[in-house]
Amino acid sequence: MGGRFLGGAPVLLLNHVGRKSGEARTSPLIYLDDSPRLVVVASKGGTDTHPAWFHNLMAMESAEVELPGGQRRRVRPRIAEQDERAALWERVVAIYPPYATYATYTQRQIPVVVLEPAGD
Repeated sequence: MGGRFLGGAPVLLLNHVGRKSGEARTSPLIYLDDSPRLVVVASKGGTDTHPAWFHNLMAMESAEVELPGGQRRRVRPRIAEQDERAALWERVVAIYPPYATYATYTQRQIPVVVLEPAGD
């Protein structure tokens, strides 16, 4: 179940399906609780590529996450743009400062993903 990462950052578990394999996968992700939304960033997929979980998630209409305490939630992903991205990025970096350092190692803009509640 979700918990805490090094430094105390909260972690959720993202359940998704591999685009190529079709296999179920679970990825632990640091998140920001922006109730009722959750916010994650597509940080570590290599310096010039997004991580596989990001591509898998964006290919799905909805996914399931597990929050600390075992609470499960269906979510729909979307990418934050412009002002919303800038504001959320600052908040995410405040809870996990290494993201700011990592961003200096890559030429790509690290996506900020908003997980909206899904009604399905």
